Amino acid sequence: MKPPSPLRHGLPIPFLKPGMRVRIVAPSSPFNAADLQRGLELLSSRYEVSHNPSLFERHGYLAGTDARRLEELQSAIDDPEVAAIIAARGGYGATRLLDALDLEPLRRSPKLLVGFSDITALHAVWSQRGLGSLHGPMVAAVGRGTDAQLSRVIEALEGRYARELTGLRALVPGRARGPLLGGNLAVLCSLLGTPFMPDLDGAVLLLEDVGERPYRIDRMLTSLRQSGALARLAGILLGAFTKAEAGSDGMTVEDVLLDRLGDLGIPVLSGAPVGHIDDNEPVPLGAVIELDSAAGTARFGASQ
Repeated sequence: MKPPSPLRHGLPIPFLKPGMRVRIVAPSSPFNAADLQRGLELLSSRYEVSHNPSLFERHGYLAGTDARRLEELQSAIDDPEVAAIIAARGGYGATRLLDALDLEPLRRSPKLLVGFSDITALHAVWSQRGLGSLHGPMVAAVGRGTDAQLSRVIEALEGRYARELTGLRALVPGRARGPLLGGNLAVLCSLLGTPFMPDLDGAVLLLEDVGERPYRIDRMLTSLRQSGALARLAGILLGAFTKAEAGSDGMTVEDVLLDRLGDLGIPVLSGAPVGHIDDNEPVPLGAVIELDSAAGTARFGASQ
């Protein structure tokens, strides 16, 4: 019999305190420079924020060459004075760096990783190193957000995130408890068959996506099913699936989610305010979460 996953009690998350050093990186796609500058100013009012001069470089759909992005991210990981690494933007490109990253310094100098979407790839390897992280808005999004959204991000960076998500809908009723892992569906699927796919045994799997038609969501969920990645989950928490309009066949994303996830024998709750939406709620990955379909809630417990 396979022993229980060591993740079942949650992962430590190295939250920030005011004045700590924060490094901004762009491991994925280019970003709007004005939004980023505004985000830098806002974060600098509370933390010591820095970035490499090369941050603004572009290389097609990437924020500079692989070599540039790798050096920037590795430098942030290596620096023992850096307490958090926050992505400038998602997009695409983080997976191209995974096989060249040296994550051993995280054992000596844990760092809070912040981002979502393409940053799901980095969240995955953080969890493999026994560290939780923060799934939430990135610097460019902070720059174009409201004061209320900024306050929520800062609270989450310092461990004062929303302890309960309410108003959730039950696709499959029940209760479940486990560490919250996952993120973007497409990025998670891209890790299948690689050494970077996270261990999901006993986890509550968070999924969200943008710009994927229902049949493509079906294809990705089918790949996850057939890989065995969903076989030992405790439950599933679904965030936003935006720009996922039904085709002429009439199949909606809700139809697909129920069809592909409804027979796994575990609770599935949808409607979490997480993902590619204006009010993207920061949530701690690795923290233990309890799903309760009767109450329509997802409640975080102690993860450390």
